[in-house]
Amino acid sequence: MVARAQDETERVSTPLELLFDLTFVVAVSQAAAALGHGVEEGHTAAALVGYFMVFFAIWWAWMNFTWFASAYDTDDVPYRLLVFVQMLGALVLAAGVPAATGGFDYRAVTIGYVLMRVAMVVQWLRAARGDTGHASTARRYAAGIAAVQVLWVLRLVFPAPSQGAAYVVFAALVAAELAVPWWAERRSMTTWHPHHIAERYGLFTIIVLGESVLGSTVAVQVAVERFGWRPPLLVVGGAGFVLVFAIWWLYFLRPAGERLEHLRSPWVLWLWGYGHYVVFAALAALGAGIEVAVAAVGGVADVSDLVTTAFVAVPVVVFVVVAWLLHVSLEAAPRHDLGDAAAVAATAVATLGLAALPAAGVPLAWSLVLLTVPVIALVTAKIVRQGRQELQEW
Repeated sequence: MVARAQDETERVSTPLELLFDLTFVVAVSQAAAALGHGVEEGHTAAALVGYFMVFFAIWWAWMNFTWFASAYDTDDVPYRLLVFVQMLGALVLAAGVPAATGGFDYRAVTIGYVLMRVAMVVQWLRAARGDTGHASTARRYAAGIAAVQVLWVLRLVFPAPSQGAAYVVFAALVAAELAVPWWAERRSMTTWHPHHIAERYGLFTIIVLGESVLGSTVAVQVAVERFGWRPPLLVVGGAGFVLVFAIWWLYFLRPAGERLEHLRSPWVLWLWGYGHYVVFAALAALGAGIEVAVAAVGGVADVSDLVTTAFVAVPVVVFVVVAWLLHVSLEAAPRHDLGDAAAVAATAVATLGLAALPAAGVPLAWSLVLLTVPVIALVTAKIVRQGRQELQEW
């Protein structure tokens, strides 16, 4: 197992990586569905806490595999079998999501997570043996990951005395997980392919957006089966898909591959890679929000209109702001573009303001339609701006 070249031409995701992503579709879908059900049942705070905890396990396992594969995807038999173990762990984690978010029972989630991470330990040990130039880095990864997994298991064996203490322990273990790459690569960074990484992150973005499409489709189906075809249902479903399409457009408006290739600061790379947790979590939460909105309009869920619009608007705002910050961070010489920043800020403020429309008596369905206007305006402004820049360069 030797490192792959960073300048390898036409490097794309492999069929095994795509199959790996498919298992995470299930986990993301379970997490978003659990969040939506929690909100519909009136347990919003608890559902949000459980969602962010579970989503960390999903995102962190996926991200660690992605960066490792970018450096050491040899696609031999041992590699494939270890990836199979990781996929099995992802399915176990997905099966435990309802119990974790609904009853704070993290046994299945932890077992699935540890299973994925132990497979990564073996992968890093193989890399340490095959890539002598990065052997110390690979061994640090293996040791750090193994040590933290022992702590996760001990968390199950010796549960915290209170819910508050359990959150503190969880936060400490998350900090330990995040610190492992920093510690492992402090002297020598492993290789990675910029265009491959950009494609992998883009594909996961599409996967999470797919959850929004699936959630709204299933919700409309359930509502129609109970109450028949009603115009508000079609309006909400259409508005949700418009939001998904606009968000897709915004994310892929600036391809990240070339800018990652010419990145000078490793700190920016850490920010970009870790910052996507917020992006992915917001997009999956948007899927849950759309599902809640359809259920509320269809009369399936007993949720206030104000909570429903907020549950759609907040993920949109978080995505727009954080995705913009991450894109700007990749610029070789970041420009203080006040116009672009003002457009993003105006979109965020307008979206949050429109979320309060139900308080003024505006029907929920039309409030959700109006929520799409600021994002559509932002996409339009960016398209016009990009076109002008291309004309100037030409």
